[in-house]
Amino acid sequence: MGNEQYGIDISYVDNIVRMQKITRVPRVQNFFKGIINLRGEIVPVMSLRIRMELEEDVFTNASRIIILKIEQQSALGIIVDEVKEVVTLGTNEIDKVSGDMKNAKVSFIDGIGKNGDELISLLDIHSIIEEKENA
Repeated sequence: MGNEQYGIDISYVDNIVRMQKITRVPRVQNFFKGIINLRGEIVPVMSLRIRMELEEDVFTNASRIIILKIEQQSALGIIVDEVKEVVTLGTNEIDKVSGDMKNAKVSFIDGIGKNGDELISLLDIHSIIEEKENA
C-alpha cells in the first residue's frame, strides 16, 4: 500500500481476485466498502488503507481484493494496491514489533520481515478482524 510493503500469512489467503463492482451497504463503518458476489458467495470487503488510517484507496489495474479465510469465520475481502509475490521468511528474518508503539497503524502489525534489503510489515490479521467486529 503506497510505498510500503505489507505481508499476510499465506495460510489465511483463500484467493486473490481483480477489483470488481462492490455493492455498498448502508450504515457500516467507513472502512467497510460493501460486499461482492464471488462465485455465488457474498463476501464483505474492507479497505485496509482506511482501516489503518491511511489515505483513501486509489484503484488501478494492479488493485486486487485478497479473500481471507480465518478458521471458522466466513470469508473477508481486503483491498490492496497490488499483489507482488510470495516470499518465504525464516524466523531469523522476522523481528517482533515492540509493545510501546501505540498508533493505530502499528497495532495491526505483528512483526517486520527482512527480505534482502526490503522491509515488509507483517499484518496481524486477527487484530484487523477483531477491530472490524468491535468498531
